[in-house]
Amino acid sequence: MVKPLPRDSDSNEKFVFYRYDPTLVGAVVYVVIFYLTTACHAVQLIRSRIWYFIPMALGGLMESTGYIGRILSHFNKEDLGPYLMQTLLLLVSPPFLSASIYMILSRLMRLVGAETYSILPIRWVTKIFVVGDVLSMLLQATGGGIMGSGKAANLTLGEHIILVGLFVQIAFFGFFLVVIVFFHYRIRKRPTPESYKLLELPYSRLSWVTLLYTLYAGSAFILIRSIFRVIEYLQGNSGYLLRSEVWLYIFDGLLMFGVLVLFNVIHPSKVMPKRASTHREDSFSLQEL
Repeated sequence: MVKPLPRDSDSNEKFVFYRYDPTLVGAVVYVVIFYLTTACHAVQLIRSRIWYFIPMALGGLMESTGYIGRILSHFNKEDLGPYLMQTLLLLVSPPFLSASIYMILSRLMRLVGAETYSILPIRWVTKIFVVGDVLSMLLQATGGGIMGSGKAANLTLGEHIILVGLFVQIAFFGFFLVVIVFFHYRIRKRPTPESYKLLELPYSRLSWVTLLYTLYAGSAFILIRSIFRVIEYLQGNSGYLLRSEVWLYIFDGLLMFGVLVLFNVIHPSKVMPKRASTHREDSFSLQEL
């Protein structure tokens, strides 16, 4: 058993892993629903062979495993292992979801023949945002690991590193939304012939416009979650948001579940032509970076 750390550097109160008793029912429910949506993504991944959605499935698996950590914490909330497990996995899983979202946009631009409508060179759209995503993930994971080291002296350092990672994520997501908005504005103003044709093809069960709005929604969910996390860490260990776990379940878990379900329903395979699923360019590999 790990004793609570001596003091929160931002208050006169002791640092503790949880300022409440972690709910068992809530954690079990979230494990189940995250596993279900992740299993659905795994099936869609195999059927469609859209390999750039591997990070989306991995992110869902990390979310569900993170809530297993909260189940374990219910039985011993002073144990470092489960606390560190849920902290790290719930922190770094959203960047995996956003990586797949980033990789949709350039493919969508090519699909509708609107590469010139991007404010960034089309070949750099995925690379820039995925690199920023990886940087954000590494910073958050590093900060979470430092905070969970069991040393009071590392609390402030860990929190600051996590905050930097969250700000990096917010900055890149904000810019990503700017790129989407400019692309959307330009193609509405001057639709391409391909954008019209795609609406008439038999394989197009859903409109590419629907996928574009899904990108807006998924990005907004992750952005709101990141802002919530920034406020949480700015308040410190004794802050208002860490005194009740309901905020985590609403502004983190529920939003991330929403992202996964959104792309279960509006999966790229329902919009992209079948030939795009097997195209080398649509494979997920380190060459994306």
